[in-house]
Amino acid sequence: MKLEGIITPLITPLLGRDSLDVEGLERLVEHMVAGGIHGLFALGSTGEGPNLSYRLRAELVQRLCEIVKGRVPILVSVTDTAFEESLKMSQVAAEAGADAVVLATPYYFPAGQTELIQYVENIVAELALPTVLYNMPSLTKVWFEVETLKSLAGQERILGVKDSSDDLEYYSEVCSLRSLRSDWSFLIGPEDKLIRSISLGGNGGVNGGANLFPRLFVDAYNAAVSKDQLRSSLLQRKIEALGQIYAIGHYASRFIKGTKCAASLLGLCNDFMAEPFNRFYPEDRTKVAAILEKLNPNSNETT
Repeated sequence: MKLEGIITPLITPLLGRDSLDVEGLERLVEHMVAGGIHGLFALGSTGEGPNLSYRLRAELVQRLCEIVKGRVPILVSVTDTAFEESLKMSQVAAEAGADAVVLATPYYFPAGQTELIQYVENIVAELALPTVLYNMPSLTKVWFEVETLKSLAGQERILGVKDSSDDLEYYSEVCSLRSLRSDWSFLIGPEDKLIRSISLGGNGGVNGGANLFPRLFVDAYNAAVSKDQLRSSLLQRKIEALGQIYAIGHYASRFIKGTKCAASLLGLCNDFMAEPFNRFYPEDRTKVAAILEKLNPNSNETT
């Protein structure tokens, strides 16, 4: 399976601490599919995956697969501190009808690179679905170093790498691994670097803003692939303007809060946050609304 284009890291619509906003999830998914996205990624950082109960994670994946009905590929995060819990989540994803799993480095106890290679080799052999490796050092404290990825290139069940390091030099080195694995997909997380990443050999983005304006990101991807510099510049400015919502607030959770707040303002889903986080208070909500108003939130037009 070749992954490319815009694979949205799905926010998890909630009604309460352990209650899924099912109607909101359906509206959100239909909004993104209509916007032309190429896939969905559940239970990642944007989806507050580590903060959700295992029961709720399973419900989300099952509901998501029922709603999507195979229209786009579904990727599911199985990252956990416990090896066996990752395996169980992969089985849930496979039985629900997902297409692949996503695996970041285990967090809390930082693994050395030799330990990480052995861990990935062991777990990939047992996961119920093909695997995308996820480099998220700001949250897991450990990088997938390029030499480590080279060592893992022989693992046939690995589909590629998603990088959220915000380091284009590193990303360029990762894309050079195509010489070892021509079938791997290389996807970037920071959305303001989506267009630039395509020129470095990337295959697309896993960009949270696509929850809100899917067509904007699909158009940006297409413009980058076709090397339309004028349109790419226009869309880059729009992506950067949308990115202002991630600068509101003072905590690391603000990028999730901003996305969920915007989704609720657009009438897509509830903005309840999994604890220990809380939704934006009225003052910050007003700031998000002002940014959306400038972007014309009632339209997916990007010109």
